[in-house]
Amino acid sequence: MFVVRSSPAGLHQARAAQRTAAVCPASLTSFALPPVQRSNARKVSASASSAPATMKVDQAVMQDRVRGALWGLLIADALSMPVHWYYNPNDIVRDYQYIEDYQPPRVRHPSSIMNLSNTGGHGRGGQEGRVIGDVINHGKHQFWGKPGMHYHQGMKAGENTLNALCARVVMRSIAQRGGYDPAGFLQDYVQFMTTPGSHNDTYAESFHRDFFGNWAKGVPAERCAKGTEGHNTAQIGGFVMLAPVVMEAALRGESAEGAAKAALTHLSLTHDSRKLAGFAQTYAKLMYNVSAGGQDLREAVGAVAKDMDLGLDKLVGGQAGTYDDLRVVHGVFGSACYIEDSFPVTLYLAYKYADSFEKAVLTNTNVGGENCHRGAALGALMGAGLGESRIPEKFIKGLHDYPAIKQEIDAVCATLFKSQ
Repeated sequence: MFVVRSSPAGLHQARAAQRTAAVCPASLTSFALPPVQRSNARKVSASASSAPATMKVDQAVMQDRVRGALWGLLIADALSMPVHWYYNPNDIVRDYQYIEDYQPPRVRHPSSIMNLSNTGGHGRGGQEGRVIGDVINHGKHQFWGKPGMHYHQGMKAGENTLNALCARVVMRSIAQRGGYDPAGFLQDYVQFMTTPGSHNDTYAESFHRDFFGNWAKGVPAERCAKGTEGHNTAQIGGFVMLAPVVMEAALRGESAEGAAKAALTHLSLTHDSRKLAGFAQTYAKLMYNVSAGGQDLREAVGAVAKDMDLGLDKLVGGQAGTYDDLRVVHGVFGSACYIEDSFPVTLYLAYKYADSFEKAVLTNTNVGGENCHRGAALGALMGAGLGESRIPEKFIKGLHDYPAIKQEIDAVCATLFKSQ
């Protein structure tokens, strides 16, 4: 168990001073760590661009992997929901011991700074704005100004957080429209987010608040994300909706490059960030390679990590006790939402636990930090590489909205495979 050496607020301020963007919606915590070399994770890999131009797996395998990616995204998010943005692993142990199934959140969050978040737009600010409460997240404004309030208060075990619910919007849009349509998604996204009672989450990331702040001013939906570079946009939360877009592109016969282009088109609808786009391109190609490309999960992840100089072989195969998961996540890469921290953690967990969906997603949950959105990206990657057939049934059927989700995934697959 790690021992807290400095106050969460103090270290959070120190880290924030080094960032050009607004901080993640939780405070960071310092731990007693062995000396390790901090990875240079700012280099974005290009190795995934060598993906095969056509699918290398048969229809049955590909359908297993598409379903695996979609289930995996939602499972990993829901597992992490109760301890989302717990930056001190000791708090997870205190509140839950070790999470290995779906749990509801506590009312109080040990490191919540939601009361410092801007309810009228991105980043920090007061609660005078009414984007939260009047435009989106109806009925939730009252919870934002209360110190220590959980970001997902009131949610039930196995429920998904808002970004994962938006991934379901993408899935439904693909099924209903016969394929991915950016304009159609925007219509569905606006309808979902602005309809009272459409979801039960309290928190909405900065990109949602910026988008709907602009939308409420009459800005056309296709322009609502423009000009938000630096508004807390270069975060792994932007990856959560990408998996269904990548899978749809692969089944249209696109290459890895085509699938990445589709992913970037979708990302640009909600995130105006060149930095995030660079990482998203790599992630989308990797998703393609381990599913349609038929590449081995560990080998494909290892190739990307090698180009990024992450040293995963040393971290995974090093001296026992020196590079355990908590030390790697919190001490080598960083557990925050910033993409240069969270994407390397995603690759590390996928590489180390490439043979076990369950170990990968449970480790992600219990190391804490930005584990929901990082988990969604990880779960989709693991599911794409291993398939639905290697996801424990308890995680699939334990999701709170399992019947509806199954219907949606069935509908997506019926749409995507109808011409195969």
